[in-house]
Amino acid sequence: MDRPFRFGVVAAHAQSRAAWVTTARRVEELGYSTLLLPDRTNVGSLAPIPALAIAAAATSTLRVGSYVFCNEYRHPVLLAREAATLDLLSDGRFELGLGAGVGPSEFQEMGLPFADAGTRVGHLEETLQLMKQLFTQEKVDYNGKYYRLTGMKGYPRPVQKPYPPLIVAGAGKRMLTLAAREADIIAIGSRVPGFHADAPDASMEQKIAWIQEAAGERFAALELSQTIFDIVLTDSGANAASQQGGPPIPKRPMSTAEAVARLLEERDRYGFSYLQVYEGQMENVAPLIAELAGK
Repeated sequence: MDRPFRFGVVAAHAQSRAAWVTTARRVEELGYSTLLLPDRTNVGSLAPIPALAIAAAATSTLRVGSYVFCNEYRHPVLLAREAATLDLLSDGRFELGLGAGVGPSEFQEMGLPFADAGTRVGHLEETLQLMKQLFTQEKVDYNGKYYRLTGMKGYPRPVQKPYPPLIVAGAGKRMLTLAAREADIIAIGSRVPGFHADAPDASMEQKIAWIQEAAGERFAALELSQTIFDIVLTDSGANAASQQGGPPIPKRPMSTAEAVARLLEERDRYGFSYLQVYEGQMENVAPLIAELAGK
C-alpha cells in the first residue's frame, strides 16, 4: 500500500525573529508537514538547531527537521544530545537528517580535513549506530573504528520512540546502502557535478534497487523522499515569477492537474511520498499540497 503524501519546506534565511516565526507559521498554515533547514556554513543561512527550536515553539503541529546535518562537523554524542533536546522541547516533532557532506569547499574554508568518501560514510555509519544507542540505553559503551565511548549516559530522552525519525540523504551506492540499513527516511538525491567526476549518476531505478537489496524485509517500512524544486504551477494564483532561491536547475511549468499526475505516477513507480519544496515555492505550489497531502 502506498504511503500517504506529505510535504516539507526547505528554508534557510530570515532577517529577524519575527520574519522566521512568520515563515514557520505560514508553512504550517498551508498544510506542509515539515519545516527543514540545511546545514551550510558558507551561504549565510541560519544555524539549524536554534532556528528549528524557535520554529517549533512558534507552531503547534508543524514538524521540524535538519536537511541535513553534516556528520563531519559534530561529535555524535553532542549531536545526539542536541537532537534529543529538540525532540523533547518540540513535544516529539523533530526529524533528524544526516549526511556525509556535499563537497570539500566548506571544509577547506574552515580548515577542516575532507576525508575520502569511504571514510566519511564509515563515520556516518558509526554515528547512526551510536545515536540509536544513546537515544535508547541508560549507558553506552562503544568501540568502533572511528568512535569510542565508555559509560556514556544517553540523556535527555527523546519523546518519539524509540527515537526521532532518522533521515539519511545520499545519491551513490554506499550512502544509499547505508541508509537502507539504518534510516527511517531516505532522501534520494543526485550526484553533484564537480564532486563526483569519477562516478556518473545512476538511474533512479538503480538507486531504488540498491535500497531494496540492502533493506531486505525493512524496505516496506521505509519512507522515500525527494525534492520537487523544479515544479512551477501555472494555475495556482500565486506569482510564479516571484519564486526566489532554490538550486539553479531548470524549472518545469505545469498545471496543478499535471503535477498531481506526475507525483502519483512517481509514487507508483518509485515509492516517493515525502516531497520537499524550497521556501520560494511554498505559496505557488500550495494547491498541490491541498490536493495531495495525506492522500
